[in-house]
Amino acid sequence: MPHPSLDSFYLWTSGSEAVEAALKMARIMTGKQNIITMQGAYHGRTFGAMAVTKSKTIYSEGVAPLMPGVFTAPFPYWHHFSVAPSHDKADLVRQSLYQLELLLQQQTQPKDTAAIIIEPVIGEGGYVPAPDAFLQGLRAICDKHDILLIIDEVQSGFGRTGRNFAVEYSGVRPDIITIAKGLANGFPLSAIVSRKELTDKLKPGSMGGTYAGNAVSCAAAIAVADAFKTEGILENVQARSKELFASLNALRENPAIKSNIIDVRGQGLMIAVEFASPTHSQYDPIVKADAPKSLSSRVSKRCLEKGMMLFTTSVYETIRFIPALNISKEDLAKGCAIFAEAVEEVVREG
Repeated sequence: MPHPSLDSFYLWTSGSEAVEAALKMARIMTGKQNIITMQGAYHGRTFGAMAVTKSKTIYSEGVAPLMPGVFTAPFPYWHHFSVAPSHDKADLVRQSLYQLELLLQQQTQPKDTAAIIIEPVIGEGGYVPAPDAFLQGLRAICDKHDILLIIDEVQSGFGRTGRNFAVEYSGVRPDIITIAKGLANGFPLSAIVSRKELTDKLKPGSMGGTYAGNAVSCAAAIAVADAFKTEGILENVQARSKELFASLNALRENPAIKSNIIDVRGQGLMIAVEFASPTHSQYDPIVKADAPKSLSSRVSKRCLEKGMMLFTTSVYETIRFIPALNISKEDLAKGCAIFAEAVEEVVREG
């Protein structure tokens, strides 16, 4: 676990359900009501989780008013601050933390703010890792103002980024952590982990569910834990990650691709390629005015035609890579070759 003081466990069935329960817990534990989420965040599609999801409007379209008491702070992703790519992480962190401090002065006072919720690698928002300094800054702000820090590891947890949990890279201690997906390898199981001194504030019977922690899913989770121990999963993720980054960065340097790839980012086997776009916004030309249109969706479709399924993510021209954690060196190389071929074809077609 990320920290030995996280010692209170609650089992649920889905990531959204775990997020819903975490928000409920935070309000009960603190006696405060407001929640701060991040621009570009994805936390689920049920009502409370949907309210803290800010990656795309489609998830909440037509169901307003959403759950009240939710405020949005910038995530340190250059699109949120600039019309041109910036890889100055320190500056992005400074701007993001400054905007958060303003939010606490202008929109939701600390005495009214129960929690800040964040994905350590923002998922549907574009597979953007949170800089360590940003997570550390959030921890300091939460400690200063008696606000809980909720780390959503539903997608990034269980080895996906090369460590058990992505937040471990920063050394930050969450107050609540939500987990799912990799926990039981696709079986319906999720969980919340918190500190006992916090969860002792919950009344018996206030949390629970009919199918929470069902036996079949728990058996799958035990099998997953055994596989992590015996099959060298984390070591495989770290090795394959280096190979995937090397392949994607080599493709980016290919003269035939030119400047159509503007970013390769991620952690472990949670990696994204962002393409230039000529159409996103009149205020945000994203580098290349003559870039082919809809590169990400066209490349994704071409990969599918070649036998490999890849998905886009975010409102930007981004493709995500999230292969099986035990993917072999040979299969990864095959996938990289398909992707490179697809990109070259689509760029050539214009």
